[in-house]
Amino acid sequence: MKLGVCYYPEQWPESLWEQDAAEMVAAGIEWVRIGEFAWSRYEPEAGEYDWDWLKRSLDILGNAGLKVVLGTPTATPPKWLVDENPDMIAVDEDGKPRSFGSRRHYCFSSAAYLVECARIVTEMAKEFGDHPAVAGWQTDNEYGCHDTIISYSEAARDAFRIWCHQQYNGDIQALNEAWGNVFWSMEYRDFNEIERPNLTVTESNPAHKLDFWRFSSDQVVVYNKLQVDILRKYAPGRDLIHNYMGNFTDFNHHDVAADLDIASWDSYPLGFLDQSRASDAEKQQWMRTGHPDFAAFHHDLYRGVGKGRWWVMEQQPGPVNWAPHNPAPLDGMVRFWTWEAFAHGAEVVSYFRWRQAPFAQEQMHSGLKRPDNSVDIGLLEATQTAGEVQSLTAQAGSENTGIDASHILKEVAFIFDYESDWSLRVQPQGNNYHPLDWAMSMYTACRQAGVNVDILPPNANLDGYAAIVVANQQLEHAELLASLKNTSAQVILGPRTFSKTQQYQIPANLAPGSLQQLILLRVVRVESLADFWSDTVRHSVSKEQSLTVSKWREFVETDLSPSYQSADGWGFAYQHNNIHYINGCADQHSLNELIQQVLESNEHLKINPCAGGLRQQKVGKWQFFFNYGPEDQSLPNQRQTVLGGHHLAQGQLAIVQIDT
Repeated sequence: MKLGVCYYPEQWPESLWEQDAAEMVAAGIEWVRIGEFAWSRYEPEAGEYDWDWLKRSLDILGNAGLKVVLGTPTATPPKWLVDENPDMIAVDEDGKPRSFGSRRHYCFSSAAYLVECARIVTEMAKEFGDHPAVAGWQTDNEYGCHDTIISYSEAARDAFRIWCHQQYNGDIQALNEAWGNVFWSMEYRDFNEIERPNLTVTESNPAHKLDFWRFSSDQVVVYNKLQVDILRKYAPGRDLIHNYMGNFTDFNHHDVAADLDIASWDSYPLGFLDQSRASDAEKQQWMRTGHPDFAAFHHDLYRGVGKGRWWVMEQQPGPVNWAPHNPAPLDGMVRFWTWEAFAHGAEVVSYFRWRQAPFAQEQMHSGLKRPDNSVDIGLLEATQTAGEVQSLTAQAGSENTGIDASHILKEVAFIFDYESDWSLRVQPQGNNYHPLDWAMSMYTACRQAGVNVDILPPNANLDGYAAIVVANQQLEHAELLASLKNTSAQVILGPRTFSKTQQYQIPANLAPGSLQQLILLRVVRVESLADFWSDTVRHSVSKEQSLTVSKWREFVETDLSPSYQSADGWGFAYQHNNIHYINGCADQHSLNELIQQVLESNEHLKINPCAGGLRQQKVGKWQFFFNYGPEDQSLPNQRQTVLGGHHLAQGQLAIVQIDT
């Protein structure tokens, strides 16, 4: 439970550096991230390096007792480099090049840019790999931000052809068959004929698009590993980190994380809410707190990505600058969000940024301090949190406080598959079906039931979980199938599960494909429905109990009886032993009820439903409560609190001891 901050010494007079470092330490900050955007200052001219200013800043930070995460600067190649290598520029889906003038203007497939990346990272690592203040390195910054994972450049086309040749073992007919290229006479004679899946007259081949997405994700892995290998060589013993983003699934984070030590993400609950597809009513309700499950979803996701080791690299400290609207957080929310991250196992919560910049694109983005160097609210709340952490640790005495990822109570495994997310976006079969939104809805239902959730990839070890929720697994997955065959946990399968093969074709036995080994039903027809449509389904036994279905329905053939039925005879929600199949999209209230019913059926799982905006997390001997509001919430008075009280207003939290 450490605090950090993002700092840019190159953007401030050197006369401020020592004062800044001293004030960080006084506030309880222990980690500082620097350097990820400073390439033009490291190398103002090709081959002419200026490391002295960076060394002075590292010395000042280290002498103050701070530990540094040093970022490689490859997200912001300087102008002279772009001019020398114009082919390094990424190209968007409309065929337009990404111009210089902001950031992330490179293509992952550019061989020339990879050479330049290797060069600058090598020079940095040689200079600072053994600097005593540098305890970690961040590779690049926010892979894919501004829709930059998929590039349609000529370099990407050429690399994709090589990738396809490798994936299909040099057999072009195998590729034709896998992609179904006989349709519309799309067959290729040679791998060198393969084009990029953009600028087609109408929809391009979905299997082609999915493979291009897989290829693009693999390019990120190669790019990241290039830097990792250099840093392992010249900066041994330092943790290697990348900062992922919220609401972003364009590459496989697990594949990138396999080469790193720590996963981190950049948490901006208010900005992401305003950018989201939430209703106006929801945006108004959570305008100053963020949605109760947004940050927690990503905490649990990146804990899984990092295999237990994860940080918040950038925590929103106040209003941001990049959303359509940028409200200020409710007083206390910076502290609240920090404690919530700790409750989900974060090693470090780092605020973005130390001081608000008075210039350039992010000048309206708050920091812990204002542009005039006066203290902003975020710094007061960070300082308060640091004191509370110190107090809680002191209360625990010599005992382990038990607030880390290894002590999080294991209850529900939530399967989230990046490739299936892509496949559902490639061909959604309905423009109001958004796979990440649906996964979030299923996650919210679990959180409303008051259970801990681990978000895991489909190949994860699922032993020891009382329930397994499969949110977005459209693509058949042999390892997941094997795990589900061997579990006694309650298994909840969302709609469209296993409805496509890995080659993006309908299974020969129809959906849910090989899962028919576990539940005997076949999906024979699906329909996507406009937002104005909804249907009421009533419980097959208790006719008074009803749920609301919208957006998506699947018609099945089965001898199983549905749990619910609509007036037109359509059956909804089927069960065989411990396997539950949800063959439609329910609204949030109905989904909460449906999933809670399944979770309650497991005697080993203690359900503690949350009212309103109250959420909880069980870690070691502590139970955390967070009230997103707007209604006040009361906790049982017999529980001893170690932080906060039994009555929680909006934006307040409490930690209580779990009865043993």
